Amino acid sequence: MQTPTPEPEFFEQGELVGVLTTQPLDRLLDYKAPEGGCFAGAFVEVPLGPRKVLGVIWGAGRGDFDRSKIRSVIRVLEGPPMREEMRLFLGKAADYTLTPMPAMLRLATRAPGLGDPPSMRKIYRPGDGEPDRMTDARRRVLEVLQAYGGLAFTLRELSDMAGVTSSVVKGLVKQGAVREEDSPRDLPFPTLDPDLSGKDLTEDQALAAQFLRDAMQGGNYGTTLLKGVTGSGKTEVYLEAVAESLRMGRQALVLLPEIALTAEFLTRVEARFGARPAEWHSGATMTERRRIWRMVGQGGAQLVVGARSALFLPFRDLGLIIVDEEHDTSYKQEEGVFYNARDMAVLRAAICGARVVLASATPSLESWANAEAGKYGRLELTSRFGAAVLPEMRAIDMRSETMPAGTWISPTLKQAMLDRMTKGEQSLLFINRRGFAPITLCRACGQQIGCDHCDARMVEHRFLKRLMCHQCGETKPVPETCPACGVEGKLAPVGPGIERLAEEATALFPDARIAVLSSDMFGSARALKAKIEEIAEGDADVILGTQLVAKGHNFPKLTLVGVIDSDLGLQGSDLRAAERTFQLMRQVAGRAGRADRPGLALLQTFQPEHPVIQAILSGDEDGFWRAEAAERQAAGVPPYGRMAGIILSGPEVGPVFDLGNAMARNDTPLRQIGAQVFGPAPAPIARIRGRHRVRLLVKAPKGASIQDAIARWIAPLRLKGDLRLSVDIDPQSFY
Repeated sequence: MQTPTPEPEFFEQGELVGVLTTQPLDRLLDYKAPEGGCFAGAFVEVPLGPRKVLGVIWGAGRGDFDRSKIRSVIRVLEGPPMREEMRLFLGKAADYTLTPMPAMLRLATRAPGLGDPPSMRKIYRPGDGEPDRMTDARRRVLEVLQAYGGLAFTLRELSDMAGVTSSVVKGLVKQGAVREEDSPRDLPFPTLDPDLSGKDLTEDQALAAQFLRDAMQGGNYGTTLLKGVTGSGKTEVYLEAVAESLRMGRQALVLLPEIALTAEFLTRVEARFGARPAEWHSGATMTERRRIWRMVGQGGAQLVVGARSALFLPFRDLGLIIVDEEHDTSYKQEEGVFYNARDMAVLRAAICGARVVLASATPSLESWANAEAGKYGRLELTSRFGAAVLPEMRAIDMRSETMPAGTWISPTLKQAMLDRMTKGEQSLLFINRRGFAPITLCRACGQQIGCDHCDARMVEHRFLKRLMCHQCGETKPVPETCPACGVEGKLAPVGPGIERLAEEATALFPDARIAVLSSDMFGSARALKAKIEEIAEGDADVILGTQLVAKGHNFPKLTLVGVIDSDLGLQGSDLRAAERTFQLMRQVAGRAGRADRPGLALLQTFQPEHPVIQAILSGDEDGFWRAEAAERQAAGVPPYGRMAGIILSGPEVGPVFDLGNAMARNDTPLRQIGAQVFGPAPAPIARIRGRHRVRLLVKAPKGASIQDAIARWIAPLRLKGDLRLSVDIDPQSFY
């Protein structure tokens, strides 16, 4: 168990306190402690000019300002203060990512109404009066209330159970037969029972689960890489670690990379612990987000399942963090605050004495290297759960396939799909491109239709009947004539996207039930979840999916996976291209074959002899990682070197390049640590939302203090006009 946290420092009324606000300021602000005093870490409301803003008491004030002009804290907000370990985490995360502290505080206060009193809602109980006239509907309402012994109901619950409209209940309230009351909304979450029986574990699952339980009981920080082939039961193993955390009275956090994964996962959690956990992501309502934020801080939420931002919730006693699919690129936030949730999870756990489990079938090279070096523990699950076996993997050499122009499903893949349909099994076609076609080309003048605000081609989305920029979200109707040359009828889609593939699949298999899974084809996260559940229940013969389908979904009837363009990720200069292609192909192929149905994965490729394709087919994962690691080590790039991206932007390209050139000339702090500066150069997408973008890349030896050097490098800069500078430590993409 953790040692108890010491009582935070207390400031008497009138003492100077330093307050960190969420406003973009470069320092703490001095205020006088309010009547009744306040603790360090207290959430407060303070005056800033004519406004009232949210802040946190960060410590004693500096006192380097005319005391007569220092104003008082307006009020201390309800709820527990921010714990010292949370303030330390935010400070260290800010130092690592070179992020201003107010921006870090905004991450930690992303819940509405934190300054409001506890939220109330209407509940309904039996009243003392009698209705003036008894109807069948009114009788049913009163019978429900009586049957449940006077328990409180929400309006919807009571209406649904009685089978009446809400107006019937409201009518009974007016006559006193039903009593309407206000009740706090921010209530604790149901208690989870760690001692309910879980699934029977295989021998290697049981050994892995026992290792994690023993590690939890130690009560100290540690990180374990849980590597297991798809379908090996990693979830059941790490849920046993969650159970141990709950037994110890500590909280647990499970991070998932994709909101669509939460529905199935929550069902599994409820089956294991008897109740649903708190759920934190963009699909949660504002009221629910506020409730979770408050309950996590008060200990009223034992387990949170959420997206990367859940890492910044104010846990009272965090004992375990699970990062599921830890290799997934969606854990890296690349706007506002640039951070990798996987790395920040390790940092937070180290501060609060928690355990971390990084789970993946295809770990990131960073995690693999840390496990090889002994920094992380390592557990492996080498076989699938139950009767399931790993899918057979084959390449389809597209150079020998005879196909009509404008088609992408090879005859070999088509025949394999027909075989599955006759058996009542599902097939999945994977292509990592949203929309109908990535390029719209004029065959008269050769012009490709681009975004008016970005240097990016617009993607046709035929179901929307619009062109869309995937950088800024701008859309416009598909034109009849070429905007460049004015010729009509010569615009043609080039290349396949998920929608174009769906059109081809519909023509090839007219009697098949076809489902398309792409994030931009669903209006809400709930609609996407519902569609995934329908597919899992067998409500589709052919599934077409983008990268979304690679992330841990379980489709019991899916036995064939066809990858339309296995070569797509091998192109370009991204240092992680081979790693990401390997991970994505292995993850997608792993969707095939569960239970007692053997799976087959077919990879369409024009480069079957490519080392990455060969590694995917052979299944020699360790061989692939060792070869990839050797290449990175020779080049001195992550994880065997340090990198940082500097992104400069502005409305005019000249001043942006001038700033970049000035920075490159004055790089003394970087040369002092043996770092090199590359650039400035136009970013691969050189204009987004009308702003020109220029990049510099910093490369340093592994042990170099790159953050300190960059901080000294950029400190003298004074950005003029509308110029902006962002720092991306450990960049994952280079767009």
